[in-house]
Parts: sequence; structure tokens; C-alpha cells
Amino acid sequence: MKTNLKKPEKIFLALGTLTSWTAVILQFGLIIYNRTDSVPMTILRFFSYFTILSNILVALCFSYLWLRPQKANLFAKPANITAVAVYITIVGIVYNTVLRSLWQPQGLQYYVDELLHSVVPIMFVLYWLVFAPKNKLEWKNAFSFLLYPLAYMVYIFVRGAISGEYPYPFVDANALGYEHVIINCAYLFVAFLSFSLAYIAIGKLIEKVF
Repeated sequence: MKTNLKKPEKIFLALGTLTSWTAVILQFGLIIYNRTDSVPMTILRFFSYFTILSNILVALCFSYLWLRPQKANLFAKPANITAVAVYITIVGIVYNTVLRSLWQPQGLQYYVDELLHSVVPIMFVLYWLVFAPKNKLEWKNAFSFLLYPLAYMVYIFVRGAISGEYPYPFVDANALGYEHVIINCAYLFVAFLSFSLAYIAIGKLIEKVF
């Protein structure tokens, strides 16, 4: 827990808070404005995207670290900040390597997409590298980092079985079949575990050197 924020970190946290909440709020406004379904169903769909949930985690993390640095909270723990870094990294990588080519957003949606999938991930990773505490990171933390994506997968499969809707094409059991989707999910979990271990290794190295 930090008792004092130096000016560069305070400025970075303020910018991160503003940018991440702006991205989430604008995306919410756009999905409501362009909805083809009822408002409740549109809101449920909005909160079914891993991108949105992870960007909200980033926004909460930035906000708490900026506004309440002297208060003990979940986001002040090195392991939790590192977990959020892993999640938002996966968001950026999956979108920019797999999903970007599948649609061409126009106008305001283009800029919001860039904020959600590129700007916010880069900002949070930079914050983690430069400012975030990395003490007490342990290798076993990598496995606890998998709980959130596991819970998310369970949720989208249950919701998909009921509604027939899946948030991403690579987990669409209707189009691909469960066997193919399970294989895709296995690849994703390997990616989550790999990045978790990599972040912990980098954190340990930074703590040792600096």
C-alpha cells in the first residue's frame, strides 16, 4: 500500500482514470444508441464482453490507486495489479491479432475501439512496468490469475446455451461446435498462464535489479 504518490505517478493515474472511463462510457453510449434489441438485453450484452469487463477493472484500478492511495484495497496488492495487467494485455493482443480484421468501425466507434483495445492496454502495462509495486509476487499467483477468465468462460457458455449468443466468434459453439471451441479456450488459457508467468518473472527481475 502506498502512502504517498509522487507527481509523475499521480498524473499518470489521473490520465489513466480519465482515458479508461471515457472509453467504457462512450462504448456504453454507442451500444445503447445503435441497439437492435431492448435496453435490458443490450446492457446484458454489453457486460458479456471480456474487453468491457477488463477495461472496467483497469478503470477501477486506476481510480482507486489515484483517489485512495492511502486506503488498503484489492487494487493496491501487487498480485492483483499484475493480474489486471495480464487481462488487459490479452484483450489487446487478441483484438489486434484475431478480431481487428473482422470489422471496420467508423467514426466515433473507431476511436473508442482504439481506446479500448490499444490505448488503455498500453497505458496500463506502462503503469505496471514503471510504477506498480511488484514485491511479494509468487509463481503460484499465476494460477489464481486464471480464476477470472475461467469464471468468464463458464458465464458465456451458460448464457450462450440459453440465448444462442456468444460474444466472440472463436467461442461461438453454434458455428464451430463445442469441440472446436474447447480447443480455442485451451489455447487462450495457455496464453493467460504464459503471460501470467511472464509478468511475474518480469516483476521479480525488476524488484531484484531496482
